Amino acid sequence: MTPLGLNLGTRHPSGLMELVWAPGSAPSPGEATAAGSGLPSGRVILAGRPGEVPIPARPPPPRIPGGTPPAPALALSATALPAQILLRRFVVDLREFKVSGPRSADSSGRRARTWSGRAPAALLPGAEADRGRRVSVQCEGPRRAGRSRGSPATARPRGGAARPAVPNPGARGRSTRRTARSRGARSLPGRRGAMLCARRLGGLRAGLRVRRVSTRWSPVGAAFTVQPQGRRLDRSGERGGLFGVPELSAPEGFRVAQEKALRKTEQLVRRVCATPPGPQTVLIFDELSDSLCRVADLADFVKIAHPEVAFREAAEEACRSIGTMVEKLNTNVDLYQSLQRLLADKKLVDSLDPETRRVAELFMFDFEISGIHLDREKRKRAVDLNVKILDLSSAFLMGTHFPNTIGKHLLPERIRHHFELAGDHVVVDSLRAEVPDDLVREAAYKIFLYPNAGQLKRLEELLSSRDLLAKLVGYPTYSHRALQGTIAQSPETVMEFLEKLSDKLSERTMKDFEMIRGMKMKLNPQNSELMPWDPPYYSGLIRAERFNIEPSLYCPFFSLGACMEGLSLLFNRLLGVSLYGEQPAKGEVWSEDVRKLAVVHESEGLLGYIYCDFFQRADKPHQDCHFTIRGGRLKEDGDYQLPVVVLMLNLPQSSRNLPTLLTPGMMENLFHEMGHAMHSMLGRTRYQHVTGTRCPTDFAEVPSILMEYFANDYRVVHQFARHYQTGQSLPRNMVSRLCESKKVCAAADMQLQVFYAALDQIYHGKHPLQSSTTDILRDTQERFYGLPYVPNTAWQLRFSHLVGYGAKYYSYLMSRAVASMVWRECFRQDPFNRAAGERYRREMLAHGGGREPMLMVQGMLQKCPSIDDFVNTLVSDLDLDFETFLMDST
Repeated sequence: MTPLGLNLGTRHPSGLMELVWAPGSAPSPGEATAAGSGLPSGRVILAGRPGEVPIPARPPPPRIPGGTPPAPALALSATALPAQILLRRFVVDLREFKVSGPRSADSSGRRARTWSGRAPAALLPGAEADRGRRVSVQCEGPRRAGRSRGSPATARPRGGAARPAVPNPGARGRSTRRTARSRGARSLPGRRGAMLCARRLGGLRAGLRVRRVSTRWSPVGAAFTVQPQGRRLDRSGERGGLFGVPELSAPEGFRVAQEKALRKTEQLVRRVCATPPGPQTVLIFDELSDSLCRVADLADFVKIAHPEVAFREAAEEACRSIGTMVEKLNTNVDLYQSLQRLLADKKLVDSLDPETRRVAELFMFDFEISGIHLDREKRKRAVDLNVKILDLSSAFLMGTHFPNTIGKHLLPERIRHHFELAGDHVVVDSLRAEVPDDLVREAAYKIFLYPNAGQLKRLEELLSSRDLLAKLVGYPTYSHRALQGTIAQSPETVMEFLEKLSDKLSERTMKDFEMIRGMKMKLNPQNSELMPWDPPYYSGLIRAERFNIEPSLYCPFFSLGACMEGLSLLFNRLLGVSLYGEQPAKGEVWSEDVRKLAVVHESEGLLGYIYCDFFQRADKPHQDCHFTIRGGRLKEDGDYQLPVVVLMLNLPQSSRNLPTLLTPGMMENLFHEMGHAMHSMLGRTRYQHVTGTRCPTDFAEVPSILMEYFANDYRVVHQFARHYQTGQSLPRNMVSRLCESKKVCAAADMQLQVFYAALDQIYHGKHPLQSSTTDILRDTQERFYGLPYVPNTAWQLRFSHLVGYGAKYYSYLMSRAVASMVWRECFRQDPFNRAAGERYRREMLAHGGGREPMLMVQGMLQKCPSIDDFVNTLVSDLDLDFETFLMDST
């Protein structure tokens, strides 16, 4: 394995972070350079500190055409751009394009978040059917109007390169993303034993020790009413370690922890190779995966979230060390053959219980997609392709966020102030989708999306390499390989889903476009043609005009403490689970405003811990996501290893006189991320490889999206939404207006997501592609969207989800369809139905990734849903509830 092309570890004397191209990986002509910056050739500067950002477990859909992805502070070279771009009423001469040089990604001084890192593997949990690659990506971006999600234009890597045989620690389960995850995502690790059909769950529970109630616990609301200080913790005196790990009381402890894990790994490898094939083989494989994940998952989080440089650097080194071991295990043929002997013995396989058999098959799948079963020459070819794909992914993902600069004299003076100025140049780093001025949005769209030759070449090579790797390991296309084990199962099913959904949406989408066009004509009668940069802005105006949903009217009813109490109450009534605040030990958390929650079941006792890193602070990644720190598993002594997760949000700090108040979007996002956390807490799987959110992409988002339905139900909201000063309940008609406003132009929004998902499938389908990626973009946009393609633009070069969600971008739509069906069938009549809640845990949450996802859906719905069922439920969600709205408005 060769190192990645970028070294994210050096600091320039100016205080900015250096990216230094490694030998043999320098940018080619036409790519980003540091020309004119006064720096040596091959070096560029990004604002901020070295580090990486995980991907959310749930990928917010990209907001393009018409979104605002953030951009790092490096501009693209203009050598590949043609001479002119025609904007309405003026011409931009692109011969004036220049590199912007070192600049900050945003005015707040927040560091630019970049993507790097590689540690593919099959033993460690990976992302969905592709589990294993551990990467980091820039995780900020545009969001759907009215939402508070993070990172639309980026997603946790679940797809990317073929996953080497040994699983990568920390690749799954971030919100995601992974999302991050979305996400990412990003830490949604692998799958854990599928042990939760009702009878089996009872048997497992009976064999576990019940953890009793602690006197240290306090009501969850009280934990969030104390004003957070946002200061670094006092590091003086004796203290424990991060997350209660004794070695991590100081940065040097990471070396101790990683060396301990590596020694244990070597022992387990020898042990499994010497063990006769049987159930014990799977247990040892899972323990091997756990020993690496417990260091790598934790380090993945610390290296991007800890405020101290020494901790971040030590965590980064730990990730590299574990990654090296992972690559070593990837090529260990003896390790592979120890599992092969088990699965080749039909009598032994038939004797395995279903979850053990599934986990063994998942480990084998992870090995074989890396090519370890091939002959020596082909195996080397597979390894080389894996390396190439990861390097291309890194370079492409970084390129999706590079801004362009242009001479400011080429833009009309009246619109220049909408962009960042850099001397004589204007930096165009996003689409400015919410700016009222049509000309600003048009200029941003055409300049930001102008094709770059280097980025185009990287995308073509990435898609081609993925296809070659898939064929090498026995799949007709990369999409077939990526979709194995998902709800959809095949690209043919995905395209059927997307085509039927597009047909159903078509008439509604045209009506939405007519409504948006009418608003544009009303405000700009001289130029009423609807263009791709128009829908986000004008649909927002329509919502505001019709429903009066100014966020400031809602915030006083959504104090953070009240929302947390509402979540605890909901979980208690549905699942018998309560949230309690617990005082962390000294040194256990990385910032003074981090809160530790104990998740406690009324009869089973302590289920696990959630660390809530909710508040804004300097240098904190600006994203909302879920991280798995430690997965749950049944240990050899009969005790259960409790899961530990982190939820990261970016909420405003409270003040002396004002608690932290959430907008409706923030409140919904809190519910969403808690859905991921409860998935991790309530999964009681035997194997950590399939714990909690370590499951296929198109299932991982179901629990979190389902929580959005609860967050939009008045019966739930009424339980906790009180004015922080008067105690008045949030009026029902305000909740109704908020819910109905989200349906305005929602068909057009969903149609845009269908277009993106279809484009993703075509790119990862049959190769060689029939035309260029830009021609395919144009044809697919005409077929699946409805607004015209803008000549000389290449939106696909900004489509960062192609890295993390390759061939699986459809997952967000399919997860929403499943969540909607679960809500309608089980909770719409009574959102506090305890019997339905217990069935939800038993059939869906408890299995993690240890059971086929469609079997879990069938168990919950008590029927096998068809593609038509998925399509119909998504379209039905768009219907306006006029009866309710009129009743609540009187």
